[in-house]
Amino acid sequence: MINELINSELNESPYHGLQFCIIKKYVLKTDSQESFIVNNFCILLIKSGAFKIQLKDTVHDLSAQDLIVIPKNTFLTLLDAEDKLKLYLIAFTAEFATQNCFKKELVNAFYFYIARPSLKITLDQKDFLVLSLIYKLIYFIRKEGKLDGIEAELQRISFNLLLYELRSIHAKYTSQAALNFNRKERILIQFFTILSIHCKKQHSVKFYAGSLFITAGYLSKIVKQITGKPVKILIAESIIAEAKNLLEDSQLSVADIAEELSFSNSSTFCVFFKRHTSIAPSRYRTNAIERLKNQ
Repeated sequence: MINELINSELNESPYHGLQFCIIKKYVLKTDSQESFIVNNFCILLIKSGAFKIQLKDTVHDLSAQDLIVIPKNTFLTLLDAEDKLKLYLIAFTAEFATQNCFKKELVNAFYFYIARPSLKITLDQKDFLVLSLIYKLIYFIRKEGKLDGIEAELQRISFNLLLYELRSIHAKYTSQAALNFNRKERILIQFFTILSIHCKKQHSVKFYAGSLFITAGYLSKIVKQITGKPVKILIAESIIAEAKNLLEDSQLSVADIAEELSFSNSSTFCVFFKRHTSIAPSRYRTNAIERLKNQ
């Protein structure tokens, strides 16, 4: 059951990259230990009962008010579960996080994705209640059915609230030393920091590599190895996110937006935008206006 929920094909789900479940009674269905590779980013919050899992070589005994973040590509083994186990589970793709994080929180989101080793944190009552309320908010927004207009925006806000709270919890309960980032992970965090600041004006891999005093090839290798995505795609996603915000929230013309995003002309921007979204900027703006009218 856990395997299917964590590793479901999220990009093909109705919610395009997000899986959320409140499990009221979990039973380990197999007598043998079940092991699998985690394909999505996952966060577990235990409400009651006990749950034993192994992540790589570390065994975690989880009980009420325990939180654990499971990075993508982690080898997980389910060892044991009590009959009264209740938990909250959220799984999501890197694409979902990138597209739904508020701009300045992009780095904070990836902070948790690549944290290693996976840390178990036992929350105090207040932090547990706050986090569980955010989980329930996301759950009930999604439970209403298809996400359109205001519901989609509420889900985005709720997801960012979750990331804000996780950032606060990690700052409160752990230290930078405890997270034990290796050099490649530190480079990735620095890359996302620089990207969030400069993506409007700087579109080349060479610029970001130079800012980190490494070669473009080495940056590309690190980003692909950790995130599974080419660095050029991550740069493009950040530019597209900025473009969508400008198309939705400003009175700038398409030509003005092309200039704001440092494209040589509006034609080049339109080709870039359509290549990455399958829709022209003007059509995207029209659709956004229609969504607002229908709310």
